[in-house]
Amino acid sequence: MKARLKQILTDPRTLLWVWMIIGVTGMTRFGHGRENNFLIFKQSYWHVVDQLPLYIHYPKEYFDLFLYGPTFSMVIAPFAVPPTWLGMLLWLIALTLFLYIAIRHNVFTTYQQVFIYWFCAHEMLNGIQMQQFNIAIAAIILLTFCLIEKEKDFWAAFFLVLGTFVKIYGIVGLAFFLFSKHKGKFIGSIILWSVILFVAPMIISSPQYIVHQYGEWANILLYKNADNMFSHGTNISLLGVVRKISGCATYSDLWLIVPGFIAFAAPYLRFRQYANEAFRQTLLASVLMFTILFSTGSENSTYIIAVVGVAIWYTAAPWKRSKWDVALMVYVFFFCTMAHSDLMPRFIREEYMKPYGLKALPVIFVWLKLCYEIMIKDYQPIPQKAND
Repeated sequence: MKARLKQILTDPRTLLWVWMIIGVTGMTRFGHGRENNFLIFKQSYWHVVDQLPLYIHYPKEYFDLFLYGPTFSMVIAPFAVPPTWLGMLLWLIALTLFLYIAIRHNVFTTYQQVFIYWFCAHEMLNGIQMQQFNIAIAAIILLTFCLIEKEKDFWAAFFLVLGTFVKIYGIVGLAFFLFSKHKGKFIGSIILWSVILFVAPMIISSPQYIVHQYGEWANILLYKNADNMFSHGTNISLLGVVRKISGCATYSDLWLIVPGFIAFAAPYLRFRQYANEAFRQTLLASVLMFTILFSTGSENSTYIIAVVGVAIWYTAAPWKRSKWDVALMVYVFFFCTMAHSDLMPRFIREEYMKPYGLKALPVIFVWLKLCYEIMIKDYQPIPQKAND
């Protein structure tokens, strides 16, 4: 009975159906303005077509601001043309399938894939209910890594550039550059795709308009960076935890970003470890977590990126994880993925978790432990003992 249950729970078809059900549940947010994020995305396409300013308020269409690059208008185009309910349904299905495929066809073992799917399921629900493109960003970073591992640098460069032109986060794919066996081809492909994706939205608008909107995009990101400082909804990061607990607005985030970047970059000096797949996967996990922990734009729904990183960290190690590591994973599950859910007591959620960005705290602890391990551990595969 147990063997049969295990077989069902680890079957790729079961996992696909579970994730598709999660994806479709996002439609419960349709109506009464709860599909606001999708409306922001959808209208960005029509604003580009009509050559209207992208980065201003449109209170009659949606609330909040559009914050993605002009190239996003080409990504959302197939979902912007149908009726809103159908476009949103297709959008949710596409996001779900994209991340599912990025995990399923990556260089992970079957055990890793199953663990990632189940461990990240609730965080996936957080993102899908907000119709968030961050789900696709997680897939883009995973595919950039995967395609470099498989020596398909041309397509790795495509995803790197796409993620960068849409939401900046994709630029972290450059962290895998040293793993490429075709660095010249990779650089050339980045240049080629940069030209193509920069020009692409001009097809539905005009060159002058798109160039101007890229300048406006830079301005709005600078504005939002300052606006995020003490926001309950954003800056859920290492930067935000320190900022909100201290209550100090005068220091520069560079005091945290610089040492954080040194800790992030130092493992790249361990050149002999590059040959070990577990080491490269652990660096992938670090990239996924670092992206969120050192961004003032991090919000609840961006944590699908970081939590996938946590799952990879836990499963990539060639050694047996300790009880402390298991405890950390439990901490991440309940105090990160469940931080803003109804399973968290309302008083704790509203008085502590949200005001101080404490959803980030479990991931901070995991990332710090990862930084320690990756500097001292040997990631060479442990030989399997022969059967007696």
